Amino acid sequence: MSKDYYEVLGVAKGASGEEIKKAYRKLAMKYHPDRNPDDKDAEAAFKECTESYEVLSDEKKRQIYDTYGHEGLKNSGYSGPGNFDDVFSSFGDIFGDLFGFGGGRTRSRRGGPVPGNDLRYDVTISFMDAVHGVSKEVELNRRDTCWTCEGSGCRPGHSRQTCPSCNGRGQVIRSQGFFQVSSTCPQCQGEGDLITDPCSDCGGSGLVQKSKHVAIKIPAGVDHGAKMRLRGEGEGGRKGGPSGDLYVVVHVEEHDFFKREGDIIYVKLPVTMVSAALGATVEIPTVHGKRKIDIAPGSQSGEILTLKNEGVPHLRGSGRGNMLVELQVLTPTNLCDEQVKILREFDSLCEEHGQHEEREGFFARLFNDVMGRNGKETKNGR
Repeated sequence: MSKDYYEVLGVAKGASGEEIKKAYRKLAMKYHPDRNPDDKDAEAAFKECTESYEVLSDEKKRQIYDTYGHEGLKNSGYSGPGNFDDVFSSFGDIFGDLFGFGGGRTRSRRGGPVPGNDLRYDVTISFMDAVHGVSKEVELNRRDTCWTCEGSGCRPGHSRQTCPSCNGRGQVIRSQGFFQVSSTCPQCQGEGDLITDPCSDCGGSGLVQKSKHVAIKIPAGVDHGAKMRLRGEGEGGRKGGPSGDLYVVVHVEEHDFFKREGDIIYVKLPVTMVSAALGATVEIPTVHGKRKIDIAPGSQSGEILTLKNEGVPHLRGSGRGNMLVELQVLTPTNLCDEQVKILREFDSLCEEHGQHEEREGFFARLFNDVMGRNGKETKNGR
């Protein structure tokens, strides 16, 4: 990084160690990856402030930086804070205060309990199951805590031994000029201890592959893309650590008749020309059963009728949404001669009673607009 470390942390060059630590705590809380998932800019900013703090909080590194700048640090062997695990290992006290795990990552790297990984399961349900809710039992293949060694990885009757290379710290230190640089212990991989007599069932990993049936209760009103969290149903923990969680992602199939937006159900209802003209009471299916609906005389295509409380149950709270019914007036086809004769007589009666005036007025206004526009274009020579 070529940015000025003091500017990154927002402190003066003469700032005290406590001022530098306070500034870093504030920035770390703002840009930490756990608070900004999938945000590359926040991740970059977090790395910048972490590198700045690592240098300015170390008296020797700060002295070299103040005298020789970034080039001086590079020549002394400093190459940055490394990965996030190294950051947590170095500054576990700060992150423990910020995020409430009390330096848990550092302790787990030194032989403490290791929580299991979270898992994801995608489940597909029907449209009606999403409306009414459904219970499903799924079979998961996952790594679970070994029953034989209880997740320790050691053969029963044996225990893990302190790593001789790092003396249980999980880090080894090597000197580079005036500096001491720490890195993950290559012998214990940062665990701080070693397995000398591995469990025969799990091979020392503390985990074995197991199949388990898990009951998933999907509530009424769940929508496509919803996520559910089942605590403790993820991968098993090691060294006495808790199991991870299972995240269930719900996918809802589309329906041939009903459409949904939030808690509202939409449906298109075909009605005959006679029913639309004279009015009628028709029976219509809803997601909760059959209901009767009144169609007013003179109804037109595209009109919306509302059936209250016939929509999707509210996922949070009581009650249900509404169902909106869009009328689609059907034009008869394949008419016989007698039907054609009756409709022509009907059309003539409509004209006699002035019921075509609205249509004729529409065409008159449209023709006037078109002719007027054409006249202007001709006058302007366009």
